[in-house]
Amino acid sequence: MSNNFGDFQIGVYFDAVNGVTSRYPFDAEAVQRKAAEALPDWVYRYVSAASGDGRTQQENIDAYKRYGIIPRMMLSPPERDLSIDLFGKHLDSPIFMPPIGLVGLCSPDFQGDIAAARASAATGVPFSLSTFSQAPMEEVIKHTGDTPGFYQLYLPNDRELAAGLIHRAEASGYSGLLVTVDSWSLGYRPMDLEHGNFPQFRGFCMQNYYSDENFAKHLEKAPHEDQPAALRHYAKIFQHPLTWEDLRWIRTQTKLPIAVKGIQHPDDARLAIDNGADVIYVTNHGGRQANSGISTLELLPGVAAAAGSTPVMFDGGVRSATDAVIALARGATAVGVGRVYALSLSYGGAESLTHFLKTFLAELDLCLAICGFKDIAELKAAGVELVTDVKNVGSRRD
Repeated sequence: MSNNFGDFQIGVYFDAVNGVTSRYPFDAEAVQRKAAEALPDWVYRYVSAASGDGRTQQENIDAYKRYGIIPRMMLSPPERDLSIDLFGKHLDSPIFMPPIGLVGLCSPDFQGDIAAARASAATGVPFSLSTFSQAPMEEVIKHTGDTPGFYQLYLPNDRELAAGLIHRAEASGYSGLLVTVDSWSLGYRPMDLEHGNFPQFRGFCMQNYYSDENFAKHLEKAPHEDQPAALRHYAKIFQHPLTWEDLRWIRTQTKLPIAVKGIQHPDDARLAIDNGADVIYVTNHGGRQANSGISTLELLPGVAAAAGSTPVMFDGGVRSATDAVIALARGATAVGVGRVYALSLSYGGAESLTHFLKTFLAELDLCLAICGFKDIAELKAAGVELVTDVKNVGSRRD
């Protein structure tokens, strides 16, 4: 009997025969509708917000419609292998959960980081913990089970604090360090500005800072005893324009493999590798930072080519497994499912997120199977076609 991810849907149909239908949705639009009802408005706004007029966020989403996969028939792979290697780990699928700074507030109990870690353990899909979290990193990693977890670092201008965060991540068992380089300053987000909505300034998702001795030693009182003072100190250390020297310094601080998150230009991919990166992470922060208007899907092939044999993580606009298939075919090693996974926490915590990840993996697996691909390597070899060019595919001349 096979153990393909797509078998999940057979169980759903069998349950229905026995009178049990799912409480949770099976597509991204339904997830978003349920989340809009379940989340506090200020949380939903923050997770949904984009920079500027939102053109980059929308372009991320729309780009996938320009490409398609051409199925091949009579191949029928009965079993598929979706596994990849990343950060020195063998993963069952190419899907991961990117770091989202407010995911801790997306579950009903405001412990979304732990809920996501539990869903990671249940599905084998790695969870990336943001520096901004509701629970300290040491507590979150306890819930990931055998699934590797990644830690995302916003580099502060305090080297002792930065070293402390890095060393804590390594000591507590994270498998990779994601260094975000595109967010040393907040992007211009009108939806958040309209309501003055920056939850971190209200003390949410600050536990990795508050639990660090290198942060607390600058305060007269413990952060929870004098939160305004703690937030004033945080404001002093957050804005730090990164340089390649910073990456070289980070490399000296840890044996963990490092992904540089925020790469969009091929030359920056080469520079990142030259300065210590083990993985390149292509993203524009979901359109929340620079409103530059180019989707990460369009930029991916150039960066992947520049990266060569270096693995390439990717996110941006992924709403369905079909999107992930296209990103993989265009050069991604691993594909991050962003806002949708955070929103799926809102109406059932770890249980509803586990359901969402299983549906996503099922669709991914079935798409490959029905299109005739037994693994990711075959998908990459086939590539994608521009929808406008498909009339020329496979044309024969006598």
